[in-house]
Amino acid sequence: MRLTHCLLWEHEEAAELLSLLVSKGAWYDAEHDRFWSDWVRDVFDLRTANAFGCSVWARILAVRLDLIAPATIGPSFGFGANNRNFGRGNFGRRVPGRVGLSVEQQRLVLRARYLQLISRGTVPEINRILQILVGDRGPAWVIDNHDMTTTVFLGFAPDSQLRQILDNFPLIPVPAGVQVNYQFAVQPAWGFGDDNLNFEHGGFAE
Repeated sequence: MRLTHCLLWEHEEAAELLSLLVSKGAWYDAEHDRFWSDWVRDVFDLRTANAFGCSVWARILAVRLDLIAPATIGPSFGFGANNRNFGRGNFGRRVPGRVGLSVEQQRLVLRARYLQLISRGTVPEINRILQILVGDRGPAWVIDNHDMTTTVFLGFAPDSQLRQILDNFPLIPVPAGVQVNYQFAVQPAWGFGDDNLNFEHGGFAE
C-alpha cells in the first residue's frame, strides 16, 4: 500500500512524516497479506481448514460435525467395583450421546458433502471423488452392480477415523434409493511391480 501517494506536494520534504508513512505502509502490506493467506489456509481451503473454518463450512453446507454414539452394551472397562478409570468415570456410555469429530474427520465430511452437491453420481465421477477424498491412502474405485446397489472397493484397510466416517456419513454421491456397500482390502495383494500384478495381469487378492 503506497501511503506516500496521499502526501500533499508541500509535505514531500517532511522526512519524519515520509518515514512514518513508509513504515505504516510496510506494516499494512505484511499484515494484509498474512491475514488473507491465513484466511485461505484456515477457512477457505477445505483441505487445510481449522476447527473454526470447518464450523463456517458446516453452516454453509448444512452438515452436522458430530455423530450419535450408542450406549455401551455389556460391562465397561475400568477398575474396581464401579469400573472407574483414571478420571473417576468408566470407559462406557450409559445413554446415547453426541460425539464430536476430529478436525481431520470434519474436513473429510465437508469435502465429501461439497463434492456431492456438484456431482451427478455417475461411476466416473464417483471414482474421481474417491481419488480426491482417499486417493492418498491407497486405491479406491466403485462398481455399479445394476441392482440399485453400488460397491466401493478400498484397496487398503481404513483406520478407525475413516471407518467411523464410512459408517455414519454418506461419503459418495449416489442417486436416491441406491445402496452403497463397502469392501476393504485387509492386507496388501501379492504380485509384481507397482500394481501388484500377477501372471494374468491381476493381483492375488479378492
